[in-house]
Amino acid sequence: MILIISNNNDRTTTEVIKWLSLMKKKFIRIHEDETFDIKVDKKRIYLESQRNKFYLDKITSVWYRRGGLKFKHLIYNNPSIDIHMNEVQHWLEDYVRKTLENKKHINKESNSHINKLLVLEQAQKTGLDVPAYFLAENTNDIILHKTIVKPIAGNAILNSITKDSDGIMYTSIVEQHENESFFISFFQEKIEKNFEIRSFYLNGKIWSMAIFSQNDDQTKTDFRKYNNKKPNRNVPYKLPDTIEEKIHSLMLSLDLNCGSLDFIKSNDTYYFLEINTIGQFGNVSAICNYSLEKEIANYL
Repeated sequence: MILIISNNNDRTTTEVIKWLSLMKKKFIRIHEDETFDIKVDKKRIYLESQRNKFYLDKITSVWYRRGGLKFKHLIYNNPSIDIHMNEVQHWLEDYVRKTLENKKHINKESNSHINKLLVLEQAQKTGLDVPAYFLAENTNDIILHKTIVKPIAGNAILNSITKDSDGIMYTSIVEQHENESFFISFFQEKIEKNFEIRSFYLNGKIWSMAIFSQNDDQTKTDFRKYNNKKPNRNVPYKLPDTIEEKIHSLMLSLDLNCGSLDFIKSNDTYYFLEINTIGQFGNVSAICNYSLEKEIANYL
């Protein structure tokens, strides 16, 4: 039995499930609004929610996509007993999570969020080229028009930043100095690129797509500023074997077996930018005809 942990409306999960159904593989899909009780039946642990029930020993593989396992917490009137039982429940939940993560898996809830700064340091250790970067709380030492600023955190989406809309923080070129200091921010050398590369990694295999974003002023700094009237040209791409070997070493060192990686190609150099552990790969799969959803279903 395959366990899928995802959000209710995640389209990528649905596409993978279509392949699983075609392959006649049994699966359970957990949503973010489910809350589980941990129970025991004839010495076997099982989880039960309002819509799902499964034994831990029946799960053969796990795909962590989004969301996470949530557990019902009992509350006791006596504060001392409540503290003790919270600890008991914590270790039971920890056992369940670790048991599932020790099975054949794609991604883990426990390391679904990674530290960008540590990733960049590790990338350099594996021999990948990384644009020069630094942290600063003012613009005193910044070279204007040759430095970019981007979020330290992986999630650049600001939910409900105004009453009726969300916001997103894009990579931007620093064009003027600020008079006042600000919270520590991430700055990086602006690289003149030939094109960008999005690579999807799954257990040692890599599929890449070249994104010709530099030909459009709207997308040249951050290709996520999609131009729907004049979309970027995207084509299948093969990274050099030496770069793919370094990607594999990087992912192993971070205990990641799946994710999307971003690169910039500048002349003969491939610059590593970052990893998205959940892996935005739907466009890579569709545009390049890689059928990555089938690859995931096959592995599970």
